[in-house]
Amino acid sequence: MAEDDRHLAERALSREELLRGHFLHAVREQVALPDGSRATREFILHPGAVMVIPLLDDGRVVLERQWRHPLGRVMVEFPAGKLDAGEDRLACARRELQEETGYTAREWAHAGVLHPVISYSTEFIDIWFARGLTAGERRLDEGEFLDVFAATPQELLAWCRDGRVTDAKTLTGALWLQNVLSGAWELDWRG
Repeated sequence: MAEDDRHLAERALSREELLRGHFLHAVREQVALPDGSRATREFILHPGAVMVIPLLDDGRVVLERQWRHPLGRVMVEFPAGKLDAGEDRLACARRELQEETGYTAREWAHAGVLHPVISYSTEFIDIWFARGLTAGERRLDEGEFLDVFAATPQELLAWCRDGRVTDAKTLTGALWLQNVLSGAWELDWRG
């Protein structure tokens, strides 16, 4: 934290575990506010995740259609997945791309990090670009069902604009994609 941010900082006084499920870990903390008063904060502890923006040689991107139960609908998304304990972020990106889409990539570039729900989760999502794709067999997790398809960047941006794509990580990925393709943002590609 920057020294000039101290006047905004909250200090945790105590923590209570609310739920430790297979996927979610929820806690409640009592905090001291900058003015000395106290407040309660409830949030989800999350190990982090990765998202991959796979670029096909013909200029299209690889996307997925997956049922998201809390919303009760199929969502269009970039491939993504949760980090395993101690897992390297690039290793996770490689694993998720191959498991979900069947593709492997010759080159990778780290774009950045996003925090999708800063008000109630510690989750971060590492953003990776992949190119030089080779198709292969998918290895979906047990109970995972999704369709893989390709779209042009223009199609993806139109879906973002008209509300067909509402997933925060995919919207952020589309922003990165648009700026990388325009040359406004550069990537450091590695084999």
